Amino acid sequence: MTGATGNIGRMVVDHLLARGASHVRALTASPERAVLPPQVEVVRGSVRSPEALRTAFDGVEHFYLAPSPDTVEQVMALARDAGVRYVVDLSGEPESWWGLVSGAVEASGLAWTHLWPADFVENARMWLPQIRATGAVREPWPDGASTPTAMDDIAEVAAVALLSDDHAGEAYGLTGPEPVSRREMVRAIAEATGRPIEFVRATPEEATDALRPSMGETAEWYVGNVLSYLAGNVPSPNRLVAEITGRPATTFAAWADTHADELRAAIAPA
Repeated sequence: MTGATGNIGRMVVDHLLARGASHVRALTASPERAVLPPQVEVVRGSVRSPEALRTAFDGVEHFYLAPSPDTVEQVMALARDAGVRYVVDLSGEPESWWGLVSGAVEASGLAWTHLWPADFVENARMWLPQIRATGAVREPWPDGASTPTAMDDIAEVAAVALLSDDHAGEAYGLTGPEPVSRREMVRAIAEATGRPIEFVRATPEEATDALRPSMGETAEWYVGNVLSYLAGNVPSPNRLVAEITGRPATTFAAWADTHADELRAAIAPA
């Protein structure tokens, strides 16, 4: 599997092992720093440098593809030539930027399953620098809502799909179990950490300035496109995570509770 030490890829490894996988090969750019279980075969490589992958796919039948739109066509060609027959990819709908990944996967001729999460629960970490500095989150639309999916849920869906051919040909638009507004997300972090956090209704320009320390130049695009879209389009959740994994999907509040110590440390005043 690729991206084995990335945010989601590392969790996929754990879920594969938990579900009884006995032959897991993990691709990572830094094997010497990878803290992977001893039963995992660790191979040096990255989807961003496909020329180094010519032997990484030898003997592989199924693999998880971490998204890399710039090199995905080369990666898929190498996988096909090595005899890989099935890929589970993290990508996006055809009309999105990440649709370049799903399009290249389908064009490769391999069997496939697409995972299309719309929003990650973990994206809330973008707020941590401003909470630490000011005790508040500044955004324009407090009632804008999404159905964010926890990365661990995505990883477990990927593991289930990798362990059989039952999900081949499916494109799963993964969601969390319920819509949650921006104000509710801030409240959940406050309750989990025990620290008062204010939601301050701000102008788009003020929100961009507040997010820039964590998002850089992406902040303006995020406020003007993602947040403005969520303000007028409340999505409907689905039950795909629960149906595929056999357990309920993770709520935002549950994620905040699970990561309370990490969040508390990140927002503690200097």
